[in-house]
Amino acid sequence: MPLGEAIKLALSKGQDLIEIAPNAVPPVCRIIEYGKYLYEESKRNKDSHGKQAGNKMKELQLTSVIDPHDFATKLNHAIGFLCDDMKVRIKLRFRGRQRAHKEFGFEVVNRFVREAAAWGQADSPPKMLGDRDLNVVLSPLPREKRGKNPREVKEPKPAPAADSAPLPPKVTTSTPTNIEEKP
Repeated sequence: MPLGEAIKLALSKGQDLIEIAPNAVPPVCRIIEYGKYLYEESKRNKDSHGKQAGNKMKELQLTSVIDPHDFATKLNHAIGFLCDDMKVRIKLRFRGRQRAHKEFGFEVVNRFVREAAAWGQADSPPKMLGDRDLNVVLSPLPREKRGKNPREVKEPKPAPAADSAPLPPKVTTSTPTNIEEKP
């Protein structure tokens, strides 16, 4: 459509004529409100960045005397984060007399790394930071080498058998209740 007609059409609708693709042959224009166009462009640019979860890091804190159930819960959280392509920092803080027996903390962290090995690998072995903190960072494995996300895996429910024969009626026997006892 010629430029003059396009401008007249835009004015008759009370909107703006915006050039979308100036390098195309012929150039592409839209009839739309300019403010709305700017808003849509900003939303599109914001969405194009996407969720860059690879740059995110989550931190989980453990203790050297952690309960098995708490350990399993923290492990499940770590597996979920690794399946979402996030790095996980495992931090174990020694308190009081626990600093005298750091081998227990190393055992807990190494066991955590071993059990999460199907979803992520340690960037380096666990290291002491200062006198109190033991840290290790887990990075997610590539998707094709990673274990299944336990949140997405659902066990199929057994389907009722439609071709099976109906069950026979249940037979009950009654016992007499009018038995008299003699002393």
